[in-house]
Amino acid sequence: MPMTRSKFWNPRPDITVVFTDIQMPGSMDGLKLARAVRGRWPPIKIIATSGHLHVAETDLPEGGRFLPKPYSPRQVTGVLRE
Repeated sequence: MPMTRSKFWNPRPDITVVFTDIQMPGSMDGLKLARAVRGRWPPIKIIATSGHLHVAETDLPEGGRFLPKPYSPRQVTGVLRE
C-alpha cells in the first residue's frame, strides 16, 4: 500500500528497504525519492526499477541499486541479500 507523503516522512524503524519505480506520478520521481531517503535515513537500502529507462548505479545515491524490469523473484532476493 502506498504511503502518503506525511506518513512517509515520519521515522519508521521497521522499514529497511525502499523499492521504487523510477517513473511515478506527481513531482517526485523515483530518483528524487531515492535521494530524499538517503539524505534522511542513510541506512535504508534503496532499489529502483523501470521497464522504460535504464539508470546507471551512479545516478542513484550511494549504495542504491537499479533492477531493470522485468525481473525475477530470484533477482530481487539477490539484491535484497547484498
